[in-house]
This record gives sequence, structure tokens and C-alpha cells, in this order.
Amino acid sequence: MAAQPTEHALIAKHRPTLDQALEAIRTRAYWSPHPEHPKAYGEHGSLDAAAGKAAFDAVRGTRLDLGQPGTDDWVGGEVSPYGIELGVTYPHPDLDTLLPAMRAGRRAWRDAGPETRAVVCLEILKRISDRTHEFAHAVMHTSGQAFMMAFQAGGPHAQDRGLEAVAYAYAEQVRTPGTAEWTKPQGKRDPLALTKQFTPVPRGIALVIGCNTFPTWNGYPGLFASLATGNAVLVKPHPRAVLPLALTVRIAREALAEAGFDPNLVALAAERPGEGIAKTLATRPEIRIIDYTGSTSFGDWLEANARQAQVYTEKAGVNTVIMESTDAYKGMLSNLAFSLSLYSGQMCTTPQNLLIPRDGIRTDEGPKTFDEVVAGLARAVDGLLGDDARANALLGAIVNPDVKARLEAAAGLGEVALASREIAHPDFPDAVVRTPVIVKLDGAKPDAEAAYLSECFGPVSFAVAVDSAADAAELLRRTIREKGAMTVGAYTTDPQVEEAVQEVCLEEAAQLSLNLTGGVYVNQTAAFSDFHGSGGNPAANAALCDGAFVANRFRVVEVRREA
Repeated sequence: MAAQPTEHALIAKHRPTLDQALEAIRTRAYWSPHPEHPKAYGEHGSLDAAAGKAAFDAVRGTRLDLGQPGTDDWVGGEVSPYGIELGVTYPHPDLDTLLPAMRAGRRAWRDAGPETRAVVCLEILKRISDRTHEFAHAVMHTSGQAFMMAFQAGGPHAQDRGLEAVAYAYAEQVRTPGTAEWTKPQGKRDPLALTKQFTPVPRGIALVIGCNTFPTWNGYPGLFASLATGNAVLVKPHPRAVLPLALTVRIAREALAEAGFDPNLVALAAERPGEGIAKTLATRPEIRIIDYTGSTSFGDWLEANARQAQVYTEKAGVNTVIMESTDAYKGMLSNLAFSLSLYSGQMCTTPQNLLIPRDGIRTDEGPKTFDEVVAGLARAVDGLLGDDARANALLGAIVNPDVKARLEAAAGLGEVALASREIAHPDFPDAVVRTPVIVKLDGAKPDAEAAYLSECFGPVSFAVAVDSAADAAELLRRTIREKGAMTVGAYTTDPQVEEAVQEVCLEEAAQLSLNLTGGVYVNQTAAFSDFHGSGGNPAANAALCDGAFVANRFRVVEVRREA
């Protein structure tokens, strides 16, 4: 299929960025085309802070008509964790009309080839990037993230993850050449000669099941991996976090149409309250790929029941930090205090269990007992969050009542080393803002095990006394194997302890961070360099992002002809 002028223009515009992304995933060095600072926006068509806020305000209380077929109702009802009603309504799909319409444009999208698909995806991402300020408010008021985190994680970092997926998708599709001349000698007879054609063929319609806490960051990898490999994508947002993904779908549809493709290659499936449309969609025969972030129970259900689809899940785990020794005691405590506090611990990568030898640890400030370490961490959290303005900027708001209930119940599980306190938000009086709780547990007691071996999503951490570093490593192994972990951290100056912890993580396939005391935290990952999850333990069956995340979204079909 010959490229249209718009495709030539998009290739000229975006091929350099694609090449840089391909180089970044090869070298794993730092790179990002999306600025992290809010002041970087406002030129070359992008919205500045005021325009972005105005765009968000303008969409509130409106009907977001995407122009997609099969709309049989209008649904909504999002209420910000900060206490304001968004009032946006979205198209509810008649699946028997929408799904066939989504398949209509697949041939042209397939035949366009990997490069054209990649640059169209990059055009979508560029248009999203230009509206980062608008997306920041949409993410903030659906997830409860504080504004700066919503801006960065929901904006440039999410866009980086989307671009990363496009780069991996492109690399895997062009690994096999488009054509090949095959000649096999036959001695005195004429050789056998064939011309072979190889075409990446999409699986079908991909379903993205969005999450409440990180709708764009967790949604973009699957969305763009599937779209770049030729699949149509149906986005089913979490009912409390529809707006960021609905805006994404609208932009994608506009960019596809302008590039000469069927806009129905991307569509939205918003649901009525309590409808549970995800289960219905997940088992439809048209759905051939599913990307899901959320609870373990529903992730397990998808893996067991969506048999017709390739299912990629990021579920839940129990993240662990071992504290055995350190040569930067204050830096260790400061780093951990930030990790426990960021977004009120409402991240799948936040540490939950802090394993500390009951006889204490060695530090550059001398030996510290178990109680001294825990008290020092509590003081570090208190110091970090002592100013309410700074606390609000770090904590954000509690995303849903279940998190608040878990936080309140945690205080009854053991000795409270740091009590949670309520913080008033000056701009949003109805926001539920809470500081973290730290509870001390004895790892040798069976009744404590039920607490620390269960995921307690939110601002809850357990300081668990263990007998030794070897005991900590074995408990880490058991935790990863039985419950999974998105992240593991360790603090040690002992090479043997470091080797033991590393060996556990290699054997159990968990991502490890060692001795972080500066401005990099165990619960943060950088696109193009860090892998988010491994796909090798129960917390997730996929990693963001690697070749395995994209390669099975398409198959290669061969056509042979006599030369």
C-alpha cells in the first residue's frame, strides 16, 4: 500500500523520535522527549498552565461525544477524591454495533505497515503531550494524585511508557524482513526458488481495562503496544477514572482520521454504575488481547476465563525492603520516608514490609536497635510531612473508601510506631488526606504473619522484626513466591548479604533496588531503562516494557510464490 502524503509527513515529523526511542531501549540510558516541568509547555501549540486548567474546566459538566457508533446511552458520575463532581457523561456502547465497526478499518491499518503505524501512534502521543496540563487536572481529579505528581506521572512519564511500547512494537515487527528470496541448490538440477512475503498480522480487538490510581501511566503501554502492532483498541476505563482515558480516545480518533485511517480503530467503553462490563467484554470472541491493572482477584479471573485472548495482567504484590546495614543512615531513612509517603502509598510499587533484624543494624552512626531504626523512620516521615502544604503536595488524596478503611484497621494489627493523622487541604475541604501509619510486628509470631503476608494497599507499612539477614532473605523469597512483588529494596554494606538478596530476586524474578539514599526511590521507574514488574512472579505476568509485552500481539503470516 503506497503511503499517502499525510503518512510521508508523519514519517518525516516523527521518525527521528522513533529512532531515538529505539536507541534508548537498546542502551537503557536516560532519555525522554517529554518535559517534566510545567513551565516547559505553552509554545508550539501546547497548552500552558492557564490554558490547560481552562480546558479541564470547560469539559466538566459536558457530554463527551466521541462520534463512535453504537452509542445507546450516556453514563457518568465521577467524583474527584478532592470532593468535586466532574459531571462529564460518556457514550455507553451497544457492543453488537461497536465491535463490528471497530473491525472495519483493520485491513488498511494492517497494510499500512509497522513504520506508518508507529508514526501515527507518535502523532497521537504528541497531541496528548501538547495537552499535558489539561491531562494533569483530569488525572488529579480522578486518581487523587497531588497536582505535580498527576502532571508528571499522568503526563510525560505516561507518554514515555506509551512511546516505549511503540518502540518495542516496531522493533519486534521489523525483526523479520518483509520479503526474502529463497534458493535451494539441487545439484545438477535447477535450484528451487521461492519469493517469500512476511506480514505482521494483528490478533484482533484489544481491550484495555483501566485502573483508578494511574489511568494513563498504566493504560498507555497496552493501548499503544496493541495499536502499533495493528490491532484495534477498545478502552474500558475504571468508572472512577474515565476522563483521562476518554480524552486519550478522542485525541487518538482525531489523529487516526486525519492520517486517513478509520477512527473506530480506537473506541471507549464506559459503563453504568455497577454494570461490570469488563467481564462481558473480556469473554467476547472479538476480544483477542487484554491489558489489565488492578486487583489480584479479577486479574486471576481474567487469566482463567478469557481463554480466547492473550491476557497481560499487573495485579498486586507485597513489596519488601530489607534493612541490614547502611553507610548512610540519614539518607536511608529520608529515602524510605519519601517512598512510604508518595501518593499516600497508593502505588503498586510502594514498600509494605520493612524487614529489620531484631538485634538491630550497623550504620555509619553506630549500631541501631530495631526500635531505634523504626523510631528513626517514624521521625523521618514526620519531618517530611510536618508542614501541611508540603504534605498535601506529596500525599494527594485517598482514592477510595477501601483504602481509608484499611489504613484505619492497620492500627489494630500491632504496636503503632507512627500513627496516621488527618491533614486539611486548603483548596479542597472535602479531600481525605492521611499520613502513613507504621506498625511494628514480630515476624516469628504466627498471628503477625497474616498481616504482613497480605497486601494492604495504601499508606500502611509493617516494620517486621526478623532473626537475621538470612531469615530476612528467606522471608523475602517466600513473600515473592507466594504473593508476588513489583519492587524489592535492600540496604546492606555486607557483600554476602547483598549477594544473597540478589540471588533471591534473580531466582524469584523480582526487580531489586540496592542502597538508595538519594533522589531515586524504590517505587519509581523510568521508561526506556527500568522494567516495571518482571512477569515472573505472581504480582504481574508481564513487564513494562520488554519484547515479550509486544511480540505476541501479532503473528507473522507468510505467503510463498514460485520465483
